Amino acid sequence: MKGVRALCSLCQHGPIWSQLRLDKTRPWSLAVSPCSRRLIARANATVSQKLEAESTAHKPHIKADDLAQEIRREKNETKNKAKGTFDKVDPQLSPVQKKVHELRQLTRQLQVVHPNVLAKALHRGLLFHNQELLAINKPYGVPVHGGPGVRNSISDVLPILAKMIDGVRAGPDLHICHRLDKETTGTLLLAKSETAASRIQELFKSHQVEKKYWVLCVGVPVPSEGLIDIPVVEKAITGDQPHYKMALSPVYRLREGGEGVTRIRANQQAHGAVTRYRVLASSGGCSLVELHPVTGVKHQIRVHMAYALGCTILGDHKYSHWNKLAPQKLPEGVLRRLGLEQSKARHLPLHLHASQLTLPGVGGDGDVTVRCPLPKFFTSSLRKLQIALPEKP
Repeated sequence: MKGVRALCSLCQHGPIWSQLRLDKTRPWSLAVSPCSRRLIARANATVSQKLEAESTAHKPHIKADDLAQEIRREKNETKNKAKGTFDKVDPQLSPVQKKVHELRQLTRQLQVVHPNVLAKALHRGLLFHNQELLAINKPYGVPVHGGPGVRNSISDVLPILAKMIDGVRAGPDLHICHRLDKETTGTLLLAKSETAASRIQELFKSHQVEKKYWVLCVGVPVPSEGLIDIPVVEKAITGDQPHYKMALSPVYRLREGGEGVTRIRANQQAHGAVTRYRVLASSGGCSLVELHPVTGVKHQIRVHMAYALGCTILGDHKYSHWNKLAPQKLPEGVLRRLGLEQSKARHLPLHLHASQLTLPGVGGDGDVTVRCPLPKFFTSSLRKLQIALPEKP
């Protein structure tokens, strides 16, 4: 019994085989009797159960379904990061900041979506459609033509869009008749044949197409209605951030003493630029302005608004400063109405919208007028600034 009690006491400190003495005559075997072997086996079984219970007590019980869901979640997160999907909107942001965040997120997502998705979005925004011509609502942030670093553009999805509109009977690719900047929204004309596209492009070149744009600008133009006839030229800006931008190239300057003007020699690289404008409404230091560009020079409206009238378009960070590239500096009153901080103003989108195009009648047909509604971010800014839309477009 003493041997049994001694053996049991040894079992409390670990596996029994680690504490038995070796037989001197057979150094590589254990000297135990059959009875002892049964006790050893029973003691080892008890110790193993205790060790297993202690090891599993600290481990959570994981089901196969939970493990599979966790693996799928990790795969989706990896896939979303690869596609450029963004985090959820911070609930502490103001309503305007949330809108800006959502717009920026949508803009970047449109660059990574499948071409079919972009084509469906353009198809939903179809404004006009006949045998030769159609007009679409160009969204913000989508370039018209492809280029370096551009993954999705309107020109890339035109074959898909043609199939969605005309089905299997669709002819060759659609043709772009003119262009809008990446940040500009609104009416974009497409032709179903090269002949129709050439005819419409000639109407644009000869200034026979009546174009109407709406902009939301910082400040109120004075006078409230007028004609801007100042050529525009592209210039290189040197300094810490070398870049190119369009600038005014006037052919008149004030005489000494400020009485009258005198004509100066025009820049050979300048392009004639003519824009009619009128203020539709204003409030809170901003105004809604309607513009009719007679010519079609690159960034003509943005340059005339910023440098000729001194009223930069809201969200136009390129032309807010002349000699540097920096976010638009907004007055405190405008920031307060929009619910923004100056550090977040760089995320404001360009509030420039091609609201209407009118083509002259061709071949005895009447004029074709296409109108496009304002995007949501534009109307949201108008509401925050308490600027009412005119009753008639």
